[in-house]
Amino acid sequence: MDDGLYNLRLYVAGKTPKSIAALNNLQKICEEHLAGRYRIEVVDLLENPQLAAGDQILAVPTLVRRLPPPLKRIIGNLSDSERVLVGLDLRKEG
Repeated sequence: MDDGLYNLRLYVAGKTPKSIAALNNLQKICEEHLAGRYRIEVVDLLENPQLAAGDQILAVPTLVRRLPPPLKRIIGNLSDSERVLVGLDLRKEG
């Protein structure tokens, strides 16, 4: 496991139930597996649509792990915690 800081950016489009669920699910996963080692930035594309191009966002909600490298993307409301943990390299597949 990497003991460095996880820099996570969650792209949403307004305060929809899906967006709220994604943030709640992400916070829960981070507290359980990355306590004190993560930073979440929420980007609302309704307010800042130009930010979608930088991380090549095609759907929302999308989670982007900016640190540690490599960059990773997970699309959806993050309700499947196993998939999120594998996507963030916090758990091995299988």
